[in-house]
Amino acid sequence: MTGSAASLAFDPLIPWTAIAGFGAIALVLVLLSLRARARGVWWRTLVLASVLAALANPILVEEERRFLPEIAVVAVDQSESQALAQRPQQLEAARTAISRQLAGIERLEVREVVLPPYGSGAERSGTRLIDAMNGALADVPRDRLAGVVLLTDGQVHDAPQIGQEPQIGAPVHAILTGRRGEIDRRLVVDQAPRFGVVGRDVTATVKVEDEAAIGSPVTIGVSVDGQPPFSVTGRVGESIQVDVPVRHAGDNIVEVTVGPGSQELTLENNRALFTISGVRDRLRVLLVSGEPYQGERAWRNLLKSDPAVDLVHFTILRTPAKDDFTPVRELSLIVFPMNELFEEKLSEFNLIIFDRYETGAIITAGYFRNIAKYVEDGGALLIGVGPVYATQRSLYRGPLGTVLPASPTGRVNEGGFRPRLSDVGHRHPITAGLPGAGNGETDPEWGRWFRLITSNVSRGEVLMRGSEDQPLLVVNRVGEGRVGQFMSDHLWLWNRGIEGGGPQAELVRRLAHWLMKEPDLEEESMRTSVRANRIDITRRTLAETFEPVSITGPDGETRILALNEIGPGRGAASVTVERPGIYRLDDGRVQAIAAVGSANPIEFADVRATTARLEPIVAANGGGFLWLSDVPEPEIRMVRDGRASYGRDWIGLQRRDAYNVIGVREYPLMPALLMALLLVFGLGAAWYREGR
Repeated sequence: MTGSAASLAFDPLIPWTAIAGFGAIALVLVLLSLRARARGVWWRTLVLASVLAALANPILVEEERRFLPEIAVVAVDQSESQALAQRPQQLEAARTAISRQLAGIERLEVREVVLPPYGSGAERSGTRLIDAMNGALADVPRDRLAGVVLLTDGQVHDAPQIGQEPQIGAPVHAILTGRRGEIDRRLVVDQAPRFGVVGRDVTATVKVEDEAAIGSPVTIGVSVDGQPPFSVTGRVGESIQVDVPVRHAGDNIVEVTVGPGSQELTLENNRALFTISGVRDRLRVLLVSGEPYQGERAWRNLLKSDPAVDLVHFTILRTPAKDDFTPVRELSLIVFPMNELFEEKLSEFNLIIFDRYETGAIITAGYFRNIAKYVEDGGALLIGVGPVYATQRSLYRGPLGTVLPASPTGRVNEGGFRPRLSDVGHRHPITAGLPGAGNGETDPEWGRWFRLITSNVSRGEVLMRGSEDQPLLVVNRVGEGRVGQFMSDHLWLWNRGIEGGGPQAELVRRLAHWLMKEPDLEEESMRTSVRANRIDITRRTLAETFEPVSITGPDGETRILALNEIGPGRGAASVTVERPGIYRLDDGRVQAIAAVGSANPIEFADVRATTARLEPIVAANGGGFLWLSDVPEPEIRMVRDGRASYGRDWIGLQRRDAYNVIGVREYPLMPALLMALLLVFGLGAAWYREGR
């Protein structure tokens, strides 16, 4: 569209300062003439004014203009909260109506920016609608901006605070989906500890928010690592304290859920997820050594080298065979605290180790029964046996035999042998992948041992074998606890580097952590790790095959995934998912969970339609709010600056009338002939008036 406009301009024949000087002189002359009451003063004034006008050289300028279209920005929020209830239908109907009206407005260019749902692009933090709007405005000249229309539910997570809102120079309107006064039950984690000591409870604080049930009793469920949940009661709107047990080192994934309320927009925010990193307190280890030998110091040095281990070590120097009727309390510099160690504070130890110990009168059968019960109740026991294990003074012959997996045959092999892993040992996390172990087809690269106490294993798993294919390392689960047995006292040879040595420290470290139930060393486990929207799955098993894994997403959809073997007893797979939330994995034997995206997505923290978040930016730019539940198809008008920009059922965009000049014509207003006639006429009139 084109048009024209005229304006007055000057192209002075001499500098403006000179014209101003001449004008000042002319003004003085006129004033003196008026004071003297001289005849013809007005004609002289006309002559002087004509001369000054001629020097200023006035020009009439006519511009031919091409008017530029105004620009309207429409930002459409299609985040996941917009998929609730009737909002999709409201949004689509309003978007169609607005597009139709804007298309019918003359000289209006529309730029639409659509905020896509979560997972369709880069990782985001909530609804970033204002960022999308600013991106669309980046190259829009402000003198052409007619206004901004936001189609949203109001849950915008990058909205500016009061005093920080941008001034864009045009109205910003918000058209809201949903309806006024919506109610939705929400579970909020007020406080969640990041760390906790393994074996102890930590306290988290949660709150159930529900405007329809404030003060009503409510029950929440708490599940750790996908285990069956326990219940905690409280009241809606009040903080509820939850004591969460930290069961193992590493990540303990805690899921808190609450049942649906009387009015719900979504159940996504009826659950919350947080992670507590379990850390072990100083491990308390009780080492009881029997007859002294060279390997005793190796055990002590190995345990003392770990700053996380609090070691209590006792050596029983006197055997029952050397009984000379000396009272027990007189056989040591300090009284041996048997009652304190094996009854009062037995449960405080994380691990008990007997190294070449034999039964006798020092530790009585009653105390050994306490140790057996300690194991059955969840304790950890490690036995390193010597030749005495093959005799009648063997620990197996007493109450402790009820928890030991290897029974002695009464025979000791003294020949040299090279320890090797069993078939199960190649798959078990305690021994799998030990440096120098070989792959089952090649011999280990370890140094030899020279003593093995032969045994029969009726329970548990044999991880290592020695001479004559006899069991060398046996582990077993007893009740809630675990037991490990070395059927030789020559482990220390590896520490000394005999014939190249072996991975003594790594083997003992893995064995001790398995006995203390370290999750990474569970022989039947499924571990997950998440990168963006990809879940990596690692499965450990003692079986030779892997069962397919079913993956259930937050929307209830289930898919089946096959695992690929990546090593003995280890399978892995990866899967890409689209929705954020909690995914549950199950292969029929073990279960795991994976949290994709934010543990508690901000998009679902509060899904009620609201004006509160956008109020600062809308008010600062002269815009208004319309609810689609009240006005399904708002009217759009073009208004002039200074007029109201919104009403009860309409919103207004400013008419800016920006233009480009495409042609200019100039017309001098004081041509030479006209100036000459004015001078002659003025001078003649002045002469005539003065001559009368």
